[in-house]
Amino acid sequence: MGHNRRVPESEALTRSAALYARAREVTPGGVNSPVRAFGAVGGTPRFMAEGHGPYLVDVDGREYVDLVGSWGPLLHGHAHPEVIDAVTTAAARGTSFGTPSEPEVALAEEIVARTPVDQVRLVSSGTEATMSAIRLARGATGRELVVKFAGCYHGHVDALLAEAGSGVATFGLPGTPGVPAGSTLATLVLPYNNRDAVEAAFANHRISIACVITEAAPGNMGVVPPDPGFNAFLADMCARHGALLISDEVMTGFRVSEAGQWGLDGRIEGWQPDLMTFGKVMGGGFPAAAFGGRSAIMSQLAPEGPVYQAGTLSGNPVAASAGLATLRLADAAAYARLDSTAQRLRDMAAEALTAAGVPHVVQGSGTLFSVFFGPTEPVRDFAAAQSQDLHRFRDFFHVMLDHGVYLPPSAYEAWFVSTAHDDAALDRIHSALPVAAKAAAVARPDSVPPSGG
Repeated sequence: MGHNRRVPESEALTRSAALYARAREVTPGGVNSPVRAFGAVGGTPRFMAEGHGPYLVDVDGREYVDLVGSWGPLLHGHAHPEVIDAVTTAAARGTSFGTPSEPEVALAEEIVARTPVDQVRLVSSGTEATMSAIRLARGATGRELVVKFAGCYHGHVDALLAEAGSGVATFGLPGTPGVPAGSTLATLVLPYNNRDAVEAAFANHRISIACVITEAAPGNMGVVPPDPGFNAFLADMCARHGALLISDEVMTGFRVSEAGQWGLDGRIEGWQPDLMTFGKVMGGGFPAAAFGGRSAIMSQLAPEGPVYQAGTLSGNPVAASAGLATLRLADAAAYARLDSTAQRLRDMAAEALTAAGVPHVVQGSGTLFSVFFGPTEPVRDFAAAQSQDLHRFRDFFHVMLDHGVYLPPSAYEAWFVSTAHDDAALDRIHSALPVAAKAAAVARPDSVPPSGG
């Protein structure tokens, strides 16, 4: 790994193109999650064959520095030996039992030790985690109304797709067909970082609001950190009005710090959410997620209480072992390395774009960051995020791809680094950035994406 090979897309992507054609026959859009289809950037989606450390290799043999990291879970890069050893050891004992097992207990203990929650329930996806947390909040409060923020993405839960980020933002969808009107009638969408809107919502609906759900630091409209004290303000408003605060840390949990975004602001400001959701890093690359909170609330879940939630593969021993190994590797030294790598990359991107005269903002929270093409002032909400020059990102993306750097194929997604990103990987990114920045500088709204599919 680590050979700096540049192969432009104008050369035939024989196997990726062939696999994409096959996939489109048997899978809607040829992908199992929409953003993977390259719809926002054009061209042929890369089908990956393997990953090692900070690198991906596609089925055509092309190598890329990976800044997607499976959309966040791979805190230590691809195929880390200790994670692989934990997985193979667990799998050799059996892949699933449908009973309690020790790895799920150990993983739950690790999550509780790092965060303010008393108890967690393991599930298999972030969507399951947020869906279950909302059901629990409604059950615990006896209320129905959910408050969310525009641009925050909490999985494809019916009630939470209104003005969501991630793929919903990428494809410009206002919502989605198939969601009953009744589902969104119980959802109130507010502008992010807007205290006046939150106060007005509680003034008008105080006895109906079951919960406020927020990404602890939104990363699905690009990375838009909370204003100082905003999360503490939400916690206070919920406490004063008998609602629950759900802090969604599926993305930020155990990535931006050892205790997630709460470790960066909640621990310092002295507040804590009522419920939290986790995913990505805690699964170590396997389907695993969790939701947790205060014991008094979690005790409302079956079998202790009346709120039902279940899952056949919840607490799967292989996934739990992968997550536990990943978290045990995530010590202070690992986070210091992640912080340093993320800052170097942010600085390199800003330097290249500034030199090329491309208006932009690079912003983030902890090790999580993204680049907004077009804005020159900090982006604080979804409306500002939507003012991006998406055509600039498209041309930037393809030049980076041609130079062996794999970015998220959407301007609304975060860039992810790992402890495996070394000087050689960063040098390749550094070499590609000025060329990509020049392409973004001359990009036009009607420019045609590179050919290839």
